[in-house]
Amino acid sequence: MSLDIRDLSKRYGNTPVFSHVNLSVAPGEFVAIVGESGVGKSSLLNCMAALDDWSSGTITHDGVNLGALNETQRAHWRREKLGFVFQAFHVLPHLDVAQNVGLPLLLLKRPDPARVAHMLQAVGLGDLGERLPAQLSGGQLQRVAIARALVHRPSLLLADEPTGNLDPTTAAQVMDVLQQQATQTGAALVLVTHSEAAAARAQRQLRLSATGCR
Repeated sequence: MSLDIRDLSKRYGNTPVFSHVNLSVAPGEFVAIVGESGVGKSSLLNCMAALDDWSSGTITHDGVNLGALNETQRAHWRREKLGFVFQAFHVLPHLDVAQNVGLPLLLLKRPDPARVAHMLQAVGLGDLGERLPAQLSGGQLQRVAIARALVHRPSLLLADEPTGNLDPTTAAQVMDVLQQQATQTGAALVLVTHSEAAAARAQRQLRLSATGCR
């Protein structure tokens, strides 16, 4: 299920955020987007996730034009097709680790404790399912976020600076898990990062600038 972006631009009033972005990502492909701070990398990722609107151009996923969907349809698309790994983790503090990971399946009305247990084991947290987020390290929290993003087997996986809050050793471990799990599920992976080490793992690196993505 490929992602196809054509001539995408976003503006706030008369101020461009990014312009004329063209990008295709095939199933199972890993693409890293790099660029200076303030060029709109996170904004571009939010548009790919249909979390934000864009000014012109098209985003198509598996033949579905995301710009033609209303808010309810976009929410259903995200729930079914998308996994998103945030730099700030965004785990729910009142839920334990297993409940956080299983949340996408609950939203899809497909609870699957065995799948949750499998994902926790896959990211090295098999014995920590009953712990609360406050009891985990930053690296462990990011692995929770990765497991949650992949538990429902999304076809598109987006990651926004997933190692930005981590030390180099933990960052490398988190990237190992992210890349391995994306490969196993066949998800198209798009990573936005400032980290040269993380970007170097990708099959392609694209640089976002004020004039587009190349």
